Amino acid sequence: MTQIKTQENWVLLRGLMREQRHWGDFPATLARALPNANIITPDLPGNGQRHAQDSATRVAEMVESCRQDLLARGIAAPYHLLALSLGGMVAVEWAHRYPQEIARYVLVNTSMRPFSPFYARLRWQNYPALLRQLLLGDQRSQEALILRLTSHRHAQGNPALVADWLSYQQQYPVSWRNALRQLLSAARYRAPASGPAMPVLVMAGAQDQLVDHRCSQRLARAWQADCLIHRNAGHDLPLDEGQWLAESVARWLGVEACVPQARTYGRVIV
Repeated sequence: MTQIKTQENWVLLRGLMREQRHWGDFPATLARALPNANIITPDLPGNGQRHAQDSATRVAEMVESCRQDLLARGIAAPYHLLALSLGGMVAVEWAHRYPQEIARYVLVNTSMRPFSPFYARLRWQNYPALLRQLLLGDQRSQEALILRLTSHRHAQGNPALVADWLSYQQQYPVSWRNALRQLLSAARYRAPASGPAMPVLVMAGAQDQLVDHRCSQRLARAWQADCLIHRNAGHDLPLDEGQWLAESVARWLGVEACVPQARTYGRVIV
């Protein structure tokens, strides 16, 4: 008799100043790779549909906001998390505070204390451009800079994509106050030194121009977690190599299913 699998709630968490529409086609790509998945893409306070709210200044507050959002929608735990950048900190803290709610999680191009220094977590080479943009730039140049720093595939520019991102910002503007509050929450966050009880997959793009991809490797090494690096992808791995990301997660879940009792972290899955 064929066993029908229970639908799994996969929660996708974006990073600094980004909203659910910045996932682009990736939720649909992930849904094809994981037919059993219910994909949820909440916005953090201060971003997207919640842009008028104050952003949290602590990652723990972001966790509580996500939990309240999901419960208000009637979406119950357990959750499977896929989290990018700042969203990765939210995933880690969520699993630390409420391990019974998280089945597993995937961290994409994230970085955090105590595993990496501040100048690797936000590459020091970008400080002049970011400061110049903060003081002098307009919204279009801001989105163009973000694309250049976060995408290797579109590092030379993509006017249509920048136009889309600009329209998101114009519809749901992220204030500089909220951007700074999000930066503060990321800067002050410190992850647990030891890894969580549930399975974790760490992924990164070797061409990340915003965050040193070795931050992900250091985290995986400290936690003895599975780690995959794409040699040609940048910070926004779902944008640059969304198909590879989705298929890699599906493959990881398949490997995990073959060894349900395993704590064999550090496996090579490709």
